[in-house]
Amino acid sequence: MIALQLKELLLQSLVHERGGVLVYQTALECARNDDLRDEWTEYLEQTKNHIAVLTRTCVALDLDPGEMTPGCQVVQHTGKSLVVAMKMALAAGDPAGAELVACECVVLAETKDHADWELIGECAKAAEGAAATALQAAYDEVEDQEDEHLYHTKGWCRELWLQSLGLPAVLPPPEEKQHVTNAVEAAVAKDNRRN
Repeated sequence: MIALQLKELLLQSLVHERGGVLVYQTALECARNDDLRDEWTEYLEQTKNHIAVLTRTCVALDLDPGEMTPGCQVVQHTGKSLVVAMKMALAAGDPAGAELVACECVVLAETKDHADWELIGECAKAAEGAAATALQAAYDEVEDQEDEHLYHTKGWCRELWLQSLGLPAVLPPPEEKQHVTNAVEAAVAKDNRRN
């Protein structure tokens, strides 16, 4: 039997990934930049796979992947709120503004995703036996993608904002060009964005 809080983490992560599919689908409606659209299309497909990975992990740990705890309901509500925010931005009739809102919503969603997967990785280190194996396999399959999703989208958000402010922007952002996969690389890419 796994610890109650680990169960909560895995179920909330699964609900969040499901919401992530809706977030990316809506964000793609807002995307104007072709490179950004291509990136988010790839991330949407990866997010669909993350649902499968987490579902397999839950089943391997004898958890019901369809269980909705109160915490899962909160996570689901948050994801729906991001979708509503993007729909509101689209309805306002400002395509560039809607793209910015979409970037911000994706950054918010990916920040939680990233945190969840970091925690799953820590749990894998502390677990034993079959639980350790299942958690580590899930973490190994997904973590690098989550790093890319977060750091690249943060770069897109920054550069699109700069562009909207009439300031020099680097598009696609340096995080994309340099294939950034961690916070240190993201900081270096941001600091050296014009080099």
